[in-house]
Amino acid sequence: MRVAGDQNLLVLTFYIIGISYTLNRMIESIADQIKFEFDKAEIAKQLEEQNLKDDVGISFKFKPTSSIDEVKDLLITVENKSKNLALYIDWDNCSIVVSHFKASKRVIRKSPDLTRDLGVQQSPSLVAPSNSLTTSITSEDTFTWDKDASTYSTTKPLIDITALQKHPLKTFRIMYSKFMNRRINLTFSLQLVLRTSELRVGLVPGENKPPMCIINCPFTIRKLPWSYALPWNKKR
Repeated sequence: MRVAGDQNLLVLTFYIIGISYTLNRMIESIADQIKFEFDKAEIAKQLEEQNLKDDVGISFKFKPTSSIDEVKDLLITVENKSKNLALYIDWDNCSIVVSHFKASKRVIRKSPDLTRDLGVQQSPSLVAPSNSLTTSITSEDTFTWDKDASTYSTTKPLIDITALQKHPLKTFRIMYSKFMNRRINLTFSLQLVLRTSELRVGLVPGENKPPMCIINCPFTIRKLPWSYALPWNKKR
């Protein structure tokens, strides 16, 4: 009986060790995980205020979780819901505004072709009626020049969170610590410039439709708790 009891105790010990190891690995895997979220309601509110709610749809898609500094671009979809409006996205006048750095960065629409020059003018994208455009965009400072290939490629994060930790000003280092401890979130926004025109009259704006509008698309970055990795967590 004593031998059986010792065996059961040994099995229980290994079981506890196994569970502890698994939990520790899960905690480590989520240690630097973050989540990008966009304020869909705020975008809808602005479109309604500019009388474009029934004509334009704007959405973004992110991975459920990302490692810190992993996100290098935004996947945006702009939908033209109208029947007779030409919708243009004016990329050269769009910008990404980072709240904590109070910095405005030029938007670059990513091309499937090789990028050899960031200084060239970007042509506006036309979204035809009852159609949508899905594309990846980033900021100019995410690109790095490859001398050997003579091309630019995105190697830097869209929002450089690690830069806060290494910043010479103590204020930003404290901000990083608060973010990692989930005491604050980080925010940024995309200033999206849209132009509309009636197809039947060229560039003349449609009735009650602004010829140009700026939609402020706000985003929140939050640090995820380790418990987010638990398979039964329904708050994902």
